[in-house]
Amino acid sequence: MTTHKYKIGQSLRYTPHRMGGPQGPQSCKVIRLLPQEDGQPQYRVKCNDENVERVVKEFSLSRPA
Repeated sequence: MTTHKYKIGQSLRYTPHRMGGPQGPQSCKVIRLLPQEDGQPQYRVKCNDENVERVVKEFSLSRPA
């Protein structure tokens, strides 16, 4: 079982990996840790420039440079 790499409240960079998502990486904050899907930990995040929360898999997140 894979554990979550990031913690609630942590500021990260979200990079979408599909069409129709926001363009380029965005700053976001982890709101909640979610169960795994397809062996990947998931997170509920809130991007700083948006009014919605999104569910993302761990491979879409990274620490800010």
